[in-house]
Amino acid sequence: MDAEGFRKYGKEVIDYICDYSKNIEQRNVAPTLDPGYLKQLLPAEAPLKPEKFEDILNDFEQKIMPGVVHWNHPKFFAYFPSGNSFPSILGDMLSSAIGSICFSWAACPAATELETIVMDWYAKALGLPKAFISSASAGHGGGALQGSASECTLVCMITARSRAINKLKGSTTEIHDSVFLPQLIAYASKEAHSSVEKAAKMALVKLRIIEADSRGRMRVNLLRQSIQNDISAGLTPFFVVATVGTTGACAFDNLTEIGKVCKQVSSIWFHVDGAYAGNSFILPEMREFSKGLEYADSFNTNPNKFLLTNFDASAMWVRDIMSLKRALNVNPLYLQHDHEMAIDYRHYGIPLSRRFRALKLWFVIRTYGLSGLRAYVRNHIALAKKFEALVRRDDRFEVRNDVFLGLVCFRMRSADQYNQELLAHINQSGRMHMIPSMVNGKYVIRFCVTYEHATEKHISDAWNEIKAFAEDILRDIALEKASLPPTPEKEKTQSESQLITCKPPIKKRLSRTKSLRFSFTRSISRDIFESQCEHLKDGCAPILVIDADLTMETILRASTEHDKNHLKGITDEDTDEASN
Repeated sequence: MDAEGFRKYGKEVIDYICDYSKNIEQRNVAPTLDPGYLKQLLPAEAPLKPEKFEDILNDFEQKIMPGVVHWNHPKFFAYFPSGNSFPSILGDMLSSAIGSICFSWAACPAATELETIVMDWYAKALGLPKAFISSASAGHGGGALQGSASECTLVCMITARSRAINKLKGSTTEIHDSVFLPQLIAYASKEAHSSVEKAAKMALVKLRIIEADSRGRMRVNLLRQSIQNDISAGLTPFFVVATVGTTGACAFDNLTEIGKVCKQVSSIWFHVDGAYAGNSFILPEMREFSKGLEYADSFNTNPNKFLLTNFDASAMWVRDIMSLKRALNVNPLYLQHDHEMAIDYRHYGIPLSRRFRALKLWFVIRTYGLSGLRAYVRNHIALAKKFEALVRRDDRFEVRNDVFLGLVCFRMRSADQYNQELLAHINQSGRMHMIPSMVNGKYVIRFCVTYEHATEKHISDAWNEIKAFAEDILRDIALEKASLPPTPEKEKTQSESQLITCKPPIKKRLSRTKSLRFSFTRSISRDIFESQCEHLKDGCAPILVIDADLTMETILRASTEHDKNHLKGITDEDTDEASN
């Protein structure tokens, strides 16, 4: 394709994007296809000869789009927002067009310098401590745009590991760093993101999971005690992760109290993960939750979640840039240049190659201004509070989290299996999309405001649809209850009679496979559940729900197998003799 072809088809793609955005409500939010659908539509071999761009674009609409989950749909309420906006797309297009690989100042001076400036803008807009701002920290602190919050956590954990090992080694040079790995231990709340657990696996260090309180916040007294116990056992605590805005219920850990605990142990690096909620600090009224950041060694938040910047873009700040460089610096001759005082962002993360990510964030900040971004965040908060109020007005439902931002965790006042079925019906319809979570041991449905232009009508319409699905279940339950023999129980109140207390009739239920699939649920036995309960969750993996029927089947099967094995090779005569 030459420049004129690109001009022609580029305009067509822009028109397609505009039409897609304008008419997105006409599409279902998520597909109900089965895995492998695309393999049936595309040839098994790549084309030998060039194909027309018109045909490629047509196949995109006819074959690819039916399998797309539309994260920027007004009725997409799953996960957290997938930040996106026209200014961000345009900035990303220019980054792709330039094609610079921005690993050093010499590789692309503008990319390096714009990233430094934009990261300082961003830090100041969030009200971060001056130690994180390169222009205000005498060159000791600063930030970089990574690919994801998971990458930020891993980079900070590796840096903390390097610092701790260097302290343990002292002046010794003969001992390899790996000798000290068994001694290191990190800590995270049970509600922390699963990327912390993944980082610990990759860094080959122990991770101790700290229980959360009833509101989903790390229990600081347990953290303190665990650290003391581990020190007494000869271990070296080196990394603590606190979360502002947990994935499950958007809970906020107490940074001040956790920070004070970390301050007492010099080997600990204190990291704060604010992937979604950290962006809310752009609002002065939300900075109550940022108190204690002055104790932190590092902090990350994702503009690609809550500040209209498309993926990938995760901002990470550290108070000691030299710690990053010491942990990650590799400096072969072919990457060296004469500008030693310039920043080389290849020392700030895992990859050498880096996109010009700052460009799209720069476009977004300048196009919306801080006032526009604040209005966007406040609108999401207001709409979430609107949904919360609608749920609380209906006695058949309950809210299970503190609603501070755009996330509301709700459920019917009934057993988990019926909430699972409700979510399955919602998602199977294709008209809305949500995911579950576990809050205080209860299965909940996460309703997160994600659409940039969301209005109260979108929220009200969604609630009416949710109620309609629930009422179908309740109606059938009432009919089945009416057909049961009367019991001597006391008459229930009207609100109690609306609760789900028995299984819906089979005719209204989805198949078991579809119910599990569309409710993001895996039914497992208690043994399996208990073996996995210490793992951190990320809001993306299927929720594990103990299936009582499956548990009973497992017990009966195990009992039968035990009897067979126990009696194998033993005759009735032998048994009789033994009994005599």
